[in-house]
This record gives sequence, C-alpha cells and structure tokens, in this order.
Amino acid sequence: MTDTAERPPLPDHLAVNPKSPHYVAAILEHDIGIRINDKERFDVEEYCISEGWIKVPAGKTVDRHGNPLLIKLKGKVEAFYK
Repeated sequence: MTDTAERPPLPDHLAVNPKSPHYVAAILEHDIGIRINDKERFDVEEYCISEGWIKVPAGKTVDRHGNPLLIKLKGKVEAFYK
C-alpha cells in the first residue's frame, strides 16, 4: 500500500468518543485494529497500550445519557492499521 506514509503514528491512548480528551479524529479516519491477548476485538471504544487495557460495551446496557456502559479488559494490547 502506498498510503502507509500518510498515516499518523498510533497513540498510546485512543478513544472513539468525541467528548473524550483522548479522541483524535485524524487517526480514526483510518481503519484501526486492536488485539488483546492475541485476539482481535471489533467493539473497542478506548484503549491504552502502556497500561494494558481496553474498554468495551457491556452488552446493550446504557447510562442515563444513552451512552453504552463500558467494562475494562486487561491484557497485552496491540493497535495496528488494517
């Protein structure tokens, strides 16, 4: 692929929620993959590589603002461009 030079480096901490201080729109324009403990997850809302955790929705449960309730899963986290 020739567009690998155009991709910004992946940060240590990234969130998909625009209200989060860890939200980076330029990175989320690209297709990103997340692996935790060598298994790829497709429902990751937020991750931190250095601390070794991801946050995923807890089923269909939502808070009073309509946002999904998130649970934290710990392990070896890898982020990559697809």
